[in-house]
Amino acid sequence: MDERGEESAAEESAAGGSAVEESAAGSGRGRAALIEGDAEFDGRDAALLRAVHEAGSVAGAAAELGRSRARALSRIESLEEAFGRLVERRRGGSGGGGSRLTDAGRELLDRYDRLQAVLAATASVPETVLDGTVASVDGELAAVDTEVGTLRGLHDHATAGDAVQVRVGADAVTIHSEDADLDPDSTSARNRLRGAVVDIDAGETVCTVRVAVEGTAFHVLVTAESASRLALTEGDDVSVRWKATSTRLVRHATTADSAEPSRD
Repeated sequence: MDERGEESAAEESAAGGSAVEESAAGSGRGRAALIEGDAEFDGRDAALLRAVHEAGSVAGAAAELGRSRARALSRIESLEEAFGRLVERRRGGSGGGGSRLTDAGRELLDRYDRLQAVLAATASVPETVLDGTVASVDGELAAVDTEVGTLRGLHDHATAGDAVQVRVGADAVTIHSEDADLDPDSTSARNRLRGAVVDIDAGETVCTVRVAVEGTAFHVLVTAESASRLALTEGDDVSVRWKATSTRLVRHATTADSAEPSRD
């Protein structure tokens, strides 16, 4: 099963799927969806299952959502061809009729809700974005030459020479005082850079620190407690570190890809 949104690759690997990001046209926001074959379970489908659970029938759910019962039932049946039995439908009788979600239906709805929550949280986290060129590929990871040095991250079918964006969420980056005695082999963070603090946006419990590295500003989220403990101030020399598995590589469209087709 594929999940469209911003779950980590490690989580998706364990779930047997892959994670990608899909932006809604013109909105600049991601859209969450669970994919199985040609079937796509999105927000409208989640609303339908949730309404069935609350109303206790497909007819009641359709009425609540302003849809016809036939179309709601047809949609459920289409989803069940891909995802398995989602709704248990009972005919009328001495005990009455109605519908309820199966265990698979509740699990699918829970997975969608978790994915949507992760996507919403990710959308609020600032990113550092750099342009680069893939230097080499080793399995799921690629080394990318950028203006701040060679960085490593997860790729999606990248090859050497590809132009890519390197995207790093501020919640994935850790900050260390320049005189911190850290053994490079004691951490799994393979992306390490030195820079200087240029700005600290202090919130009530979380601070956004900007660290300049070779002219590029890296965004780092730290708790107010950590900022105080590190005694961070503008101008401090620091290092920033983050894991390769927290780094996304997004390929640029090439000139050939964007060119108009030949009219010969």
